[in-house]
Amino acid sequence: MAEHFQLLQTDTATAARRGRLRTRHGVIETPIFMPVGTQGTVKSITPQHLHEIGAQIILGNTYHLNLRPGSELIRDLGGLHRFMGWDGPILTDSGGFQVFSLAKLRDIRDDGVAFASHLDGRKLFLGPREVMTIQQNLGSDIAMVLDECPPWPCEHDACARAVARSLRWAGQCRQIAAESGFLAAGHHVFAIVQGSTFDALRREAAESLAALDFPGYAVGGVSVGEPEPEMLKQVGATTPFLPAHKPRYTMGLGTPPQLLKMVALGVDMFDCVLPTRVARNGLVFTPDGPMNLRNEQYRADARPIVAGLANYTANFSRAYLRHLTLAGEILSCTLLTIHNLHFYLDLMAQARAHLEAGDYGSWHRAWIERYEAGAAARVAGAS
Repeated sequence: MAEHFQLLQTDTATAARRGRLRTRHGVIETPIFMPVGTQGTVKSITPQHLHEIGAQIILGNTYHLNLRPGSELIRDLGGLHRFMGWDGPILTDSGGFQVFSLAKLRDIRDDGVAFASHLDGRKLFLGPREVMTIQQNLGSDIAMVLDECPPWPCEHDACARAVARSLRWAGQCRQIAAESGFLAAGHHVFAIVQGSTFDALRREAAESLAALDFPGYAVGGVSVGEPEPEMLKQVGATTPFLPAHKPRYTMGLGTPPQLLKMVALGVDMFDCVLPTRVARNGLVFTPDGPMNLRNEQYRADARPIVAGLANYTANFSRAYLRHLTLAGEILSCTLLTIHNLHFYLDLMAQARAHLEAGDYGSWHRAWIERYEAGAAARVAGAS
């Protein structure tokens, strides 16, 4: 397989990395945040908005897109890129998290997962072959293997069974991707390391998956209810055993400080619904912590959300954005989502710049300290 990931620089004070990932639809500079487009759209904004704020890659959801409109339809209409009008890279998950989140509607078997659709109760089965076929239909630049995400807390023996099953499925997914020509055509397949809070299981999973030589690796099973220190511990217990010359992706998180902490642990890629979800409720991110625009103090505030953060939303005052939010205007969702996603993407751009400058360790600690102090002050001021 041609070299697709360059490790450009490593931080001397932390495990942070500056990298470059090549895909069929473009080059991705890492560390990077990936906006989530579950159903073929990042909620409330357009592909043009995404390009304008510097999005390099977005996420699609295999489970949901296969339910509607169906992966065969998307394939017949030219693939997910053409279907949704996005010409950059797309990563699709495998449906493994739905195995976790839709626990009442599924049955995990050794050959895959039997689902009852959350939409209409229709029976659905996802095994390694189904998952890879769906993602091939979608034309994913990066496809994720099928895995079983253990809950938190989880007993050791149950977690060990989930890890063993996930390893077996990962090997089958890779074999299917190789035999079908998916890998040879330049698509990437990422493995997912599970293991819950058990360091030995995480190391076993990471080393076993590394031996299969996947194009990339993800840390799975985090941010499933455990406290932040435990979450960071799980990431730190996994990344040292992943190949240094392959990209690393932590799935489904997090807050801005969490992203910077995980960059320091050697993670290259992130996704999370948080910035888009909270935007729809009037919460926006600033270097001094999150800001709730519903608060009365912003009623006549003429300033932009963050001075100097140049995006379309910066043309509007906090007062106007608060008005839109309280009035329930759809435009508020669009404008606040643009801001929040740009804030996340700009934060990753700053991280890359400080990695190149050689001062990531001190910079990220100072950034987190300011953010957390500002967040605490806002909470105190509201009480």
